[in-house]
Amino acid sequence: MTDATVRTYDHERDWAGLWELKAAFERELGSANEAKSESYDAKLTEEYRAGYRGWVGDCVARDPDCITVVEADEELVGYVFVLPAAFAYVWDAAVLNELFLAPAHRGSGLADTLLDRAVAHARSQDLPLERLVLDVDPENGRAARVYERYGFEPWAGMVALDLDDA
Repeated sequence: MTDATVRTYDHERDWAGLWELKAAFERELGSANEAKSESYDAKLTEEYRAGYRGWVGDCVARDPDCITVVEADEELVGYVFVLPAAFAYVWDAAVLNELFLAPAHRGSGLADTLLDRAVAHARSQDLPLERLVLDVDPENGRAARVYERYGFEPWAGMVALDLDDA
C-alpha cells in the first residue's frame, strides 16, 4: 500500500470522492441481505446525493473539522464524520455518524487513525455527556470488532420502526 495522508475534508475539493465513499458505505451496509441491499441501493438517487451534499456542506459550515479524510494516490480512500456539536443533543453525546475505509486499506491501521481523530474532535466539543456514541449494525461483525478493540462498549440499544409498514 502507498503512503496515505489523513487530513480535514475540503467540501469543494473532496466532495466527489466523499460521495463515492458514502455510496460504497451504504452499499456495504446493505450487503447483509437481499432486502437490505435493494433498500440501500434504491436510496442512492441523484436527489439523495444532492440532499446529502447540502447536509454535509451545512455540517462543515458549522464545524470545519467534523470530517477527516484519508487520501492515497490522489484519491480519497476513507473518512470519518463526527456530527457538529450542535447535534450532540440527539444522544446527549458526540455522535460518530460514519466511518468508512476502502477494503484495500483495511488492516493498515488507518481505521485507528480515523478513530483517534474522531475522539480528539469529540473531546473538543461542548457536550451534555462526555462520550462518543455510534450505532453499529449487529450484522456488521467486522465493524463491531474494530470499535470493541478500540474500547467502545455497549451503552444503549437502538430500535427502529419502518415507516412504510407503520
